[in-house]
Amino acid sequence: MKKYILDLNVVSAERIHERYVLLRLTSERPLPEMVPGQFVEVRVDDSPSTFLRRPISINYVDRRSNELWLLVAVVGEGTLRLSKLRRGDFLNCVLPLGNGFSLSGPLPSKPLLVGGGVGVAPLLFLGKSLSEKGCRPTFLLGARSAGDVLERDLFGQIGRVLVTTEDGSDGEKGFVTNHSVLSEERFDFIYTCGPKPMMQAVGKYALRENIACEVSLENKMACGLGACLCCVEKTTDGHVCVCKEGPVLNIKKLLWQF
Repeated sequence: MKKYILDLNVVSAERIHERYVLLRLTSERPLPEMVPGQFVEVRVDDSPSTFLRRPISINYVDRRSNELWLLVAVVGEGTLRLSKLRRGDFLNCVLPLGNGFSLSGPLPSKPLLVGGGVGVAPLLFLGKSLSEKGCRPTFLLGARSAGDVLERDLFGQIGRVLVTTEDGSDGEKGFVTNHSVLSEERFDFIYTCGPKPMMQAVGKYALRENIACEVSLENKMACGLGACLCCVEKTTDGHVCVCKEGPVLNIKKLLWQF
């Protein structure tokens, strides 16, 4: 898939949580083709301490309004600068990068999309794409508390939404792998993104139940092109660059200790 370096115009920067900002970006020309699970590398201007681009998952692509959405977790100087962008500003992006979720061939009849924290970001675009292909996804979202469940209303417009919170303030108390739906229903494909321990737990469940599963890895990615080698992951095919061969990989290729 062809890659582009574009100055995208900021439509809005909405603070949807004290730690998260939703950037909506557009262009005078139609946005390039992108698939769920891919990411962009953004340049952070006016930040003397931020030398490298920042990898951000593609949250959503709205073709009708020609918008690209990026859900940004504010964790350092670079992402803090991104959170201060305003309508009319420009954001330089390299896109689209990486390989996305499997959407070709026979589609699952009952997919489960599991996300934790900002890891829910790529699942919105994925869920919408599955819905447009005739699949009704179930979203299982994990968070610390009720106020940390991100984009719940948007997920609810696409499919069924289930929630777990660590403090029990919303949905079922506990982690996503403790949710009762996993013992009460049978899913035929699981897609997941979030903290590594969560993805490992989901992967272990999928292997035990013989369910196909893809994970979107969040390794540190500096270049996004497979040149710097800082995102290397050990797999059954040897060492691969997550930014180039991933970020989405089948759990059967990962050498995780399940």
